[in-house]
Amino acid sequence: MSVEITIRRAQERDVAALGELGAALMRTHYAFDEHRFLRPGDGAESGYAHFLGSQLHSTDTLVLVAEQTANGSAEIVGYVYAGVEPLSWKELRDEAGFVHDLLVTPAARHTGIGQRLLDAAIEWLRERGMPRVVLWTAAPNEAARRLFERRGFRPTMVEMTLELDPKAP
Repeated sequence: MSVEITIRRAQERDVAALGELGAALMRTHYAFDEHRFLRPGDGAESGYAHFLGSQLHSTDTLVLVAEQTANGSAEIVGYVYAGVEPLSWKELRDEAGFVHDLLVTPAARHTGIGQRLLDAAIEWLRERGMPRVVLWTAAPNEAARRLFERRGFRPTMVEMTLELDPKAP
């Protein structure tokens, strides 16, 4: 069986699949820390689909999908969402590219798709003159950290969270 992976710009026809993948990203993060990350409720897929769909035509954002074709059937197996971020005094950061989301379905992991999506986003940001690319990754997400470190990313900040709700652990 021949399997072909195409990295391409997301289109309107991909929005439902993007919603599913975005909701999977939400569930992953929520499982890491249910106090820090949004609870993926009943509307997670449609909410994420609406959000990513709103980013498709912006000149400062990029949404790419990894489309896997096998036996004449195509399926979206990953995506990356990146953007150009302006100077931020709050974050003590100059203008930069930012990789907001990167997700590959479990069945398609460890095949190089995440690396290809990341590289394509980095190249898009380079073409826009960004001096650097910043991203965040959940502390327990070791596989993602390894991917980013292999690509040359280095840790620069550590997010820390204090729960103010007395019922929180």
